[in-house]
Amino acid sequence: MKGTVAIIGGGIGGLAAAVALDQRGWRPTVYEREPDLSGAGTALGIWPAALRALDTIGLGDRVRTLGQPQRAGTFQRLDGGRIAAIDVAKLERRTGDPVILLSRPALLALLCEAVDPSVLRFATPVRDLDPLRREHDLVVAADGIFSRVRVGLFGAGWRARYTGKTAWRGWLDGMATKAFTETWGAGAKFGVTPQEGDRTNWYATTTAPEGAFSPGAELAELRSRFGDWAAPVGPILDAIREDGILRHDLYAVPRLASFVRHNVALIGDAAHGMPPDLGRGACEALIDAVALAEALERAPTVADGLQRYDRQRRRTVQRLASIAGAAAGLTRLRPLWLRDALLRAAMLGGPPS
Repeated sequence: MKGTVAIIGGGIGGLAAAVALDQRGWRPTVYEREPDLSGAGTALGIWPAALRALDTIGLGDRVRTLGQPQRAGTFQRLDGGRIAAIDVAKLERRTGDPVILLSRPALLALLCEAVDPSVLRFATPVRDLDPLRREHDLVVAADGIFSRVRVGLFGAGWRARYTGKTAWRGWLDGMATKAFTETWGAGAKFGVTPQEGDRTNWYATTTAPEGAFSPGAELAELRSRFGDWAAPVGPILDAIREDGILRHDLYAVPRLASFVRHNVALIGDAAHGMPPDLGRGACEALIDAVALAEALERAPTVADGLQRYDRQRRRTVQRLASIAGAAAGLTRLRPLWLRDALLRAAMLGGPPS
């Protein structure tokens, strides 16, 4: 099945959908409300299944070349005592690839290069879905966790909901690290990963009321909450500058009964935005985009293709979202020995690919 497709959102999922559908004969138009590609964003973990999706659209090897492979990983207590290690070698033996760490701007740039510039409509927000539905054979909603399309199709009860946590993140130049380390405290965590370009990517989360923090005092808040934690947290906090900190409250999307409605397909965070604890949000958006294109290619009608996509992706990715929600709650679990034992058991099983 081929035709015209309107893609709402020019992020990772939307651009990947444009590439995948164009390669299969569709004529895409991408509507992005921002005036250009976002230059903000820290390292993403590109898991093997997402690398295979990128291989399908011809970008997998570029990501492998540009990104930084994750070769080791450790979870530790705030005093530095080890809880568990990630068996990175086991994952690579099983899948043929490690996790590749690549910044969001770098991945967006790669995807954008693969899209015909004439199909991109920057600074063009979509306020009314109906005209696009009438004008195009297919509409792809890739408009993020606060998706207006999702709420318009399914109702206000499917707005993204606050998870009870906020997150800080950023990167440091000239402070390269070789390994992933995530330090766990009571209801909080602080992670450090490699990033391309000899950078160190860092992130932190803690429980907090929604909208609790005001901009401009993020560094003081971080040092107050994490300043006495074991290395590598301390050296990172010493090197951070206020203007290098991004902070966002964290939200998740309620479990939808379908990722499709009429001739509209939801992909990425618009369909299944989840807590970031598995590091799979960008990965699942990439996989959604390719799965949608492949489902439509094999189907006699758009409706058949959309149903095939929904059957293939919804249960799988909603299971991952449930796991991510459970992982987000582990730091709050008491007693600590039980928390640590559950994390060790999860690591022994190997992370999902």
